[in-house]
Amino acid sequence: MLTWKNVIHFTVKGNLEPDFKVEKSDIEWKQLLTPEQYRITRKKGTEPAHSGALCSPFTNGQYNCVCCNTPLFNSSIKFKSNSGWPSFTQPIKENAIKYIKDTSFGMIRVEVLCNTCNAHLGHIFPDGPEPSGLRYCINSEALQLQKEKEKNNDE
Repeated sequence: MLTWKNVIHFTVKGNLEPDFKVEKSDIEWKQLLTPEQYRITRKKGTEPAHSGALCSPFTNGQYNCVCCNTPLFNSSIKFKSNSGWPSFTQPIKENAIKYIKDTSFGMIRVEVLCNTCNAHLGHIFPDGPEPSGLRYCINSEALQLQKEKEKNNDE
């Protein structure tokens, strides 16, 4: 289980290697994504609080990167944070997420990206529920929900 200490270690010492990399040109990303998905994932934007389609539902399944379809989070670790964005306590795999020190807007935060394609997902904070104490605060537009039934049919 990842902890805040692990997250800080990754931001300082470097991230784990992903299983594979997806690289596309800016033009390819623009063709693949909606304008809002592109703004958030490729230009480090954010959606307004409580506006995302995946904020409130707690459907069983996994949350994949909207850019490269890499599995990022499982619905079993999603929780109601009242932050206005989908919140999770752990990634599906330790190397699914990349952690970057973010000093924008006059504060120090930790940005989280898809480790496979470098899509901006959101930020992580040390104020989540036990046992990890982590809150991955993720933009809905950066995710696509693969419902449990759909997941089983694909296998």
